[in-house]
Amino acid sequence: MNLLHLDSSARRASFSRELSRIYADSWRAAHPDGGYTYRDLAAAPVPHIDEAWTELCDHVLAHGIIEIDRYREAVRTPAQERAWAILEPLLAEVVAADVILIGTPMYNYSIPSALKAWLDQITFPKMSLEGRSFVVTGARGGAYGPGTPKEAVDHQERYLRDFFAGHFAVSDVTFITAELVNSLIDPGLAHLRDRHLESVARARKEAGR
Repeated sequence: MNLLHLDSSARRASFSRELSRIYADSWRAAHPDGGYTYRDLAAAPVPHIDEAWTELCDHVLAHGIIEIDRYREAVRTPAQERAWAILEPLLAEVVAADVILIGTPMYNYSIPSALKAWLDQITFPKMSLEGRSFVVTGARGGAYGPGTPKEAVDHQERYLRDFFAGHFAVSDVTFITAELVNSLIDPGLAHLRDRHLESVARARKEAGR
């Protein structure tokens, strides 16, 4: 078993990082012989895709290449070689993993650009990561769960769930989320701090299982 652990929060001390660390520690304790790879997408950002990457993507699609180990066949120019040099190690880490753990806050109703850049780099048409599972430890300033006033603008959990299913054919996805983080600093949300603390306590427990 191998765990790929990613963090994407711009904050060094963040709830999403804390929860992903708790989960990773628990997983490693349960799998003492398992492999572990860590990547901090905020501290060491992945470059955005460029035109050469889109050419690789087009070649894979046009030639019906669905086997990940054949993507290298799309490289034909020096620019494409440079694009491949960036994405290949990222993709190799994903392929080697049985569980992909992602710590991510909600930024502006969605995910950080650092995480989106990583997703763009590793995602090709009609690829499959079936057999793997994703765990997302998230944090949001407000409340976006079912029945809340802002449920409709949750483009963090819903986006990632749709992305994993639609692009990777993976439905084994677990979300562990701390909500109402802004109640710690926003006077207008101070009355919701108890709900925030309950959310964090619940998330810590779930992450440590």
